[in-house]
Amino acid sequence: MQQYSIETIKTWDRFYRSNFINSLQGFKPVSLIGTVNKSGQPNLAVFSNIVHLGADPALIGFINRPLEAAPHTIQNIESTGEYTINHIQSSFTAAAHQTSAKYLAEQNEFFETGLTPVFNDNFKAPFVAESNIQYALKLVEIVPIHHNKTFLVIGTITGVYLEEGLVQPDGFIDVQKAGSIVSLGIDGYYATTPIARYEYAKPGKAPVKIKG
Repeated sequence: MQQYSIETIKTWDRFYRSNFINSLQGFKPVSLIGTVNKSGQPNLAVFSNIVHLGADPALIGFINRPLEAAPHTIQNIESTGEYTINHIQSSFTAAAHQTSAKYLAEQNEFFETGLTPVFNDNFKAPFVAESNIQYALKLVEIVPIHHNKTFLVIGTITGVYLEEGLVQPDGFIDVQKAGSIVSLGIDGYYATTPIARYEYAKPGKAPVKIKG
């Protein structure tokens, strides 16, 4: 195998190095986070570092870049305490990617990209109408990561909106059927193909596939 030392990696061009490190983790979930500021101005931004933190309570986290690079989403969440996460499907991948552009705070990414905001059940933050899987969150905690000036934003799920037919009898959400995509690096988007589901693993017992 080819070896790359960190000393060698540090000598590379900044954009080459960024692509290399960002794609090293492999495929990641990618979603759009919807927020509003105190004045009700919508904001929409693509994030590919969203992580499940627990099922009870239902906690989701994401990493927000340093404030000077990405201030709007985290500032809006701090101001209102509410935000949405919306899966991306292939039909609007280009529009979702465009939300990563550095729009001004007073610009509405929904309008700029042609996506449709929807406000459900008096929730302050907008959902993305085009998304087949949407969920609402309330802010729990923002944890600063001092080493690189990023932030872990933790929220608790308060509501979920799904297209019909996505939930299987055991509660498993068929995200592949929903058409949700994944990302690689900072600009690569991919469809998914299911391989298998397995029953709960136990020592000394061979893995058993779940049928269906």
